[in-house]
Amino acid sequence: MRVRAGLTALATGVLVAAVGCTSGGDGESGSHPPAAAATATTHHMEMPATLAADASPREVRARFEQLLGQHALLAVRLARSEVAMTPELGKVVETSLAANAAGLAQSVGVTYDAAEAASFTRLWKGYTEDLAAYARGVATGNDAAVQEARASLLDHCQDWGDWLAEASGGRVEAGQATRSAQARVERLMEQVDAYAGRDYDKAYKLERQAYESTYGAGTALASAGLPPKEAADVTTAPENLRSAFGMLLGEHMELIVDAQRATFAGSPEFEAAAGQVNANTATLTKAMSGIVGPKKAKEFQAAWANHVEGLMAYTAAVAGNDEAGRTVAKENLEGFASRLALYFADVVRNPLATDPLTDAISAHDEHLINQVDAWAAKDYARAQQVQDDGYQQMVGVANVLVDAIEKVMTTDMPAGGSQTGGGGTAAVHVHP
Repeated sequence: MRVRAGLTALATGVLVAAVGCTSGGDGESGSHPPAAAATATTHHMEMPATLAADASPREVRARFEQLLGQHALLAVRLARSEVAMTPELGKVVETSLAANAAGLAQSVGVTYDAAEAASFTRLWKGYTEDLAAYARGVATGNDAAVQEARASLLDHCQDWGDWLAEASGGRVEAGQATRSAQARVERLMEQVDAYAGRDYDKAYKLERQAYESTYGAGTALASAGLPPKEAADVTTAPENLRSAFGMLLGEHMELIVDAQRATFAGSPEFEAAAGQVNANTATLTKAMSGIVGPKKAKEFQAAWANHVEGLMAYTAAVAGNDEAGRTVAKENLEGFASRLALYFADVVRNPLATDPLTDAISAHDEHLINQVDAWAAKDYARAQQVQDDGYQQMVGVANVLVDAIEKVMTTDMPAGGSQTGGGGTAAVHVHP
């Protein structure tokens, strides 16, 4: 198999497929989850490896993107725990949010300085608290609290723009940063409203949009804190490609978690979550089409959909207490992992990559298997822990793929068009 496009064209195509979110950011002009008590397991999210003082521009960008994307997802899940009246789950998510905020502050300290990290921490704490207050107000029907939280959140967006403009020494324009932050916060508030109103299609779509735009803001935050030459290295074609795949694979992980948990909530919520899994699959298929062309991209789509459907078959078996189904689904996942790894190894023309890729995909599946087992047992702490670990792993998977793609990339191949399609959960029917 030969790669079809030059690296710059490929990066551009993948970014377009991903709605351009990874290149955006501040620097640019009822059925609910079960309410039973959680188990006594204590959740301690492992702090992601700290950003080193000599971190490369690539590492700085990846760190900010991953942490900001994760923040958006955790904010969504905290809000939904308020609406669903599951305080045990809310406490677990708050722990992950605190660890995420600490990781962001540490990264700001390395990329900017200690004083800016302290300012960031104060700003971020107030912003996160107001997001939770907004959700509580919506959940309890307290319109006054909702309006107060909304006004405070928009004020935080103004403060964010002012802080980033000052911290960057004027390289970021305050007004643009404020407007970008407002757009992201509006999505987060709208998804709370939609979820509380049981408009699950809208809620899950807004979650995905909030994640993508917040993830993309990491590029601007990284660039604004780096010296000009290093900042330029952040947005090269290889780094844009790496970022796009990191975003989409992280999104895949989290959307599967959504669909797994929605299996226990009921059909309307499951269908909405599954729709966004399919949307992510279609976008990944577009990305692969830019690399290998439409025909081979269809092969990817089929293999990836089998992988997703295998995960959901396992979830359905867990929800239905079907031990035989669980065993079969787990065995099938092992086969799907091997086939996906063979496909990717063929793409990068390196048979030696098959085993590492199989291990990576199998580890990904194991995270999601463990997540749904824990969720079914109402061990929210364990479920959140393996979810956090699985999300972090996806950046490494993206790095393996993009490093291999770079090695075989040529600039004289004709660029092909892209085709899309569904895939992911169309064949899965859950009857809670």
